[in-house]
Amino acid sequence: MKNIKNILLSDLYKLHVTCDQGLDHGNGLMVWMHPPVHRILGWITNISSFSLSRSVWRLNQIVGIDSNRIYVKGTSSITDQTTLDRLPTLINAVLLNKNGEKLASIVDLVFNYNTGEILYYLVSRTNHKLPGTSRWSLKINNISDQQPGMVLSNLNSLDDLPLVKASIREEFMKKSKDWRDQIKFIRDKASNKLDGWLEDSPWEEFDRTDFIKYDNENNWVDNFEENPNDDKVITYSELKYSNARAKSKKSDNDPWI
Repeated sequence: MKNIKNILLSDLYKLHVTCDQGLDHGNGLMVWMHPPVHRILGWITNISSFSLSRSVWRLNQIVGIDSNRIYVKGTSSITDQTTLDRLPTLINAVLLNKNGEKLASIVDLVFNYNTGEILYYLVSRTNHKLPGTSRWSLKINNISDQQPGMVLSNLNSLDDLPLVKASIREEFMKKSKDWRDQIKFIRDKASNKLDGWLEDSPWEEFDRTDFIKYDNENNWVDNFEENPNDDKVITYSELKYSNARAKSKKSDNDPWI
């Protein structure tokens, strides 16, 4: 792990500190940082939960890291918890959106242990100590102002941040939203197709002219010419006279009658 430069603060807490004399100084307890420039200066350990004294280590004392330990050179500075509580920190600070509404809390961070530069923070909406809680990545350029215990951002909601770790509930909500979006897309697409089909109905184009053309192609002899007298009302006497005249004309041409 000597080539690792970026480390999660919560992972740093899990590692026991071993000095160059081979003594174990316990694991991490809290961070020593300079919030205005987003830089880590060191971290604090306690050798025992029954001890009231705390050991403060600088980052430049680190000489190596493996999977279980941090190896440091030199000695630590000894202090007490009351003094440490006055150190400025953004851990557990409330994250506000640009309207001043609470979004989450800053619970962790990733930093370069060679330089102390904080790369980004991790925020959680619920208690981060609970297993499976969701975490979002908060970049430094998303922070517009900061005060003790409070960070103002240029965000509207947590949806503006990339999700680093999703809980089961968050995964379900995300999948449900994707399903709803897919269903809405399919429904809208089907509705548009139906509207276009109704607007361009084939029978609307099947008018009288097309019917005449179809008959002509099949050599039909039906006469569909426009007759200006189509709307004229024929009386019964006129219809009777017309039938009688037709019979008379037929008898003149029929030799068997």
